[in-house]
Amino acid sequence: MAQAYDADVTTDSGSKPQGSDASGRFGRFGRFRRFGDGMWRRGIVIAVLAVAVAVVMAFHGSVPNRVGNLGSLLETFLPWIGLAIPLLLVAGLLRRSATALIAGLLPIVVWLHFFGGLVSDKHSGGGDLTVVTHNVNVDNPDPAGTARDLIASGADLVALEEIAAGQVSVYESALKARYPFHSVQGTVGLWSRYPLTGVRPVDTRLGWTRALRATAATPHGKVAVYVAHLPSVRVKFNAGFTAGQRDRSADALGEAIADEKLPDVILMGDLNGTMNDRALANVTSQMRSTQGAAGRGFGFSWPADFPMARIDQILVKGAEPTDSWVLPATNSDHRPVAAKVALS
Repeated sequence: MAQAYDADVTTDSGSKPQGSDASGRFGRFGRFRRFGDGMWRRGIVIAVLAVAVAVVMAFHGSVPNRVGNLGSLLETFLPWIGLAIPLLLVAGLLRRSATALIAGLLPIVVWLHFFGGLVSDKHSGGGDLTVVTHNVNVDNPDPAGTARDLIASGADLVALEEIAAGQVSVYESALKARYPFHSVQGTVGLWSRYPLTGVRPVDTRLGWTRALRATAATPHGKVAVYVAHLPSVRVKFNAGFTAGQRDRSADALGEAIADEKLPDVILMGDLNGTMNDRALANVTSQMRSTQGAAGRGFGFSWPADFPMARIDQILVKGAEPTDSWVLPATNSDHRPVAAKVALS
């Protein structure tokens, strides 16, 4: 007849069966051993995904634009890929996988390399000029209120984009007391506390005017000011990220800036692209982002209700950024962005 034995039964030699209690082979670390069993073999799929996220971020420039401009689409929202990192780490913990957790460190390092510097406050104080740019939205229901918000910023130069033809006089009337000098070219305009000369439209290969150039005679010296609104991009199911017009306009704008004779240049406007977007390289390769150099955080400006991308830019050449920030939302679908710069 079979007999039952409890955990304390001994063999004929007087020893307890191997692994029979906490003082056996596993000892008090039995539970840890059971947690650790296979921790290097588990979570391989999670580890592969973590490496893939890191590779996509590190080599985003290699993602081709030939099919639906996928490269530019990825680069527009590149910082948001970092949201995958905590998900991968949590998955690694749930799987109790050392392999997945170690692999999860790789995208963290890559993300910090690209965007870690944006998290800190880099403003240095001082500066000669305060400038603001704002896509005011062609359907803005209260242009006068938007103008008052921009005046409250204390800016010396205000650039406006997407000005409706029927609202030009409203902006002129609301801004003239603070900014006696201004010019509107097509759908963009520049208002200034200081005299403007050399005002002209800039050809961005569209057939209509969406950019201007002017010289502002400030107390600290002359500065060339460009205001631009590059064409919008669209994400279409059957065509991907359609950005052909914007890309051609960006190239033309970059050529105009490259030909500029004044040493200090400020470009303000809605570029419909981020500093990471390779399609804007003809502009961004020769100018500095005030947000990247002297800003606080990412400075996302669009859409106004829940900003996800910085497509409204203040870029400088020659001048030195000392501060950059995003203003509160107005009645537009974009938020205004502001910067302080020191002229060379």
